[in-house]
Amino acid sequence: MAEVRINPREPWILGRKTPIQVSNDICGILERKPTRLWWMAFLTSLTILGIGTVAVVYQISTGIGTWGLNKSVGWAFDITNFVFWIGIGHAGTLISAILFLFRQKWRTSVNRAAEAMTLFAVACAGLFPLIHMGRPWLFFWIFPYPNFRGPLWVNFRSPLVWDFFAISTYFTISFVFWYVGLIPDLATIRDRAKPGLRRAIVSFFSFGWTGSYRTWVRYEVVYLLLAGLATPLVVSVHTIVSWDFATSVIPGWHTTIFPPYFVAGAIFSGFAMVLTLMLIARKVMHLEDYFTHRHTDAMCKIIIVTGSIVGLAYLTEFFTAAYSGNSYEQFVFMNRALGPYAWAYWTMVTCNVISPQLLWFRKVRSNLMAVFVLSIVVNIGMWFERFVIIVTSLHRDYLPSSWAEYAPTFIEVLTLLGTFGLFFTLFLLFCRFLPVIAISEVKGILSHGREQEQVADVHFRDERATESEPETTGVHA
Repeated sequence: MAEVRINPREPWILGRKTPIQVSNDICGILERKPTRLWWMAFLTSLTILGIGTVAVVYQISTGIGTWGLNKSVGWAFDITNFVFWIGIGHAGTLISAILFLFRQKWRTSVNRAAEAMTLFAVACAGLFPLIHMGRPWLFFWIFPYPNFRGPLWVNFRSPLVWDFFAISTYFTISFVFWYVGLIPDLATIRDRAKPGLRRAIVSFFSFGWTGSYRTWVRYEVVYLLLAGLATPLVVSVHTIVSWDFATSVIPGWHTTIFPPYFVAGAIFSGFAMVLTLMLIARKVMHLEDYFTHRHTDAMCKIIIVTGSIVGLAYLTEFFTAAYSGNSYEQFVFMNRALGPYAWAYWTMVTCNVISPQLLWFRKVRSNLMAVFVLSIVVNIGMWFERFVIIVTSLHRDYLPSSWAEYAPTFIEVLTLLGTFGLFFTLFLLFCRFLPVIAISEVKGILSHGREQEQVADVHFRDERATESEPETTGVHA
């Protein structure tokens, strides 16, 4: 893709759209029949999901021995994937809630897809603790329910219980927040739909939305309250996930930097995934007027900031280990950089620290193909980050006699691919049946866009007038 100059004065929505044009553009995607490309992508992701389902059924029926775990590496691939998917799901809440509270108008084109991505990523993440239990049909044991086992209750010291509360709370608030924001758009689809099953379903889920002044006032109050409730979850959920490691006494995990380090990394990977999905949707669904170069520029700047925080965390870990005087802690980090898994560590550093620095250059940020490739590279690096943290801290323990190597089995790799199949299957269904762009919120910033265009026009005329004035010297009479 050719480089495009980013004009900071141009509106967020291009094409001088009117409210009816916004409805026609976004709803028109849903009213057309799915294209051959959509069917190919959907069938491919559904096939991958089916393969992953077969792998999960096989490993549950056979046992955890189908994994590559050993007595040293008790956590590995599945927990790596769990933390990875939880991190992917963080950007949705950040874009929707925090940027809404800060009144950032550019969020309106990406918040709907980001919120949906959050739900799908959390659904993928929630599968791994269940599989990791070994007997997922007994998952209800982690619920705080009355039982007949005497004083035995839920073990609140178990990370599985923490993860259950974190995932369930995060998913519930994110779903409600996403659904409430969707109601005005469902009413728009309802009013455009022909009588039939589709209109009946949309009418039911739009809750009789009328668009009156009273309705809008109450809606905005509820949306603001939900944004306020969802904002702490950005910090709390991945902080709880980081405590799975930080509360242990294993060198490389027992560190206080993990909570902010994990939160920054989650936002980093989440924004990269949003960019990946939205750049594809922009091209395939012809949303160039709604997801512009200014949007990618703003998101790239957030990736620069969070990527720099992640790089600082890597350096801080090494400095803390060196300064601590603890030989075991020092050995873990030297083993990460120079040991058997050094290839994974330097892949992580290259993808997460070095590659985002290219986004400092405007030419790179304005090249959508380059941004798309870098967003994929970032997510690859963030997966390797979780793999490095988990495996390199376990595979060489205090005693050399217990050292062991870990390599994922074919079943574990298929399980990971199956979660990607689930994620993209759900996202494709979302794009097919629900608006990818928040129609009502985009309409709310159209007037702001016209004001920006007027300011740009005045500035342009002033520049042209200045250029056309003849140069004069001397003192004016």
